[in-house]
Amino acid sequence: MEKKEKAHSSLVDLNLRLQDKNIDLLNAMHALTKRVDHLVSIFEEAAKNVGAVEDDTRVKQLIEKLDVLLEQNKSLANGLVVLEKYVRSKALETPYKRI
Repeated sequence: MEKKEKAHSSLVDLNLRLQDKNIDLLNAMHALTKRVDHLVSIFEEAAKNVGAVEDDTRVKQLIEKLDVLLEQNKSLANGLVVLEKYVRSKALETPYKRI
């Protein structure tokens, strides 16, 4: 009986530590998402400012490259949001539910 209690106590302790790590991971992902969003806004502002410059082939090439980077950053931000939701859903599951 004592072994079962120790095993149960150990499982509860490990589950609590795992939840703490999940929270740390979620916080880090949230901070990263904010930074990527800020980066996207910088690229958007740069694209607007470059568009105001006279039409030059170099400027057009730069605008195209910035547009590609902007789309890639949007995809990354969306992927991070989906990953954050997945991790958050797993963290909220009961400790006795099988994954």
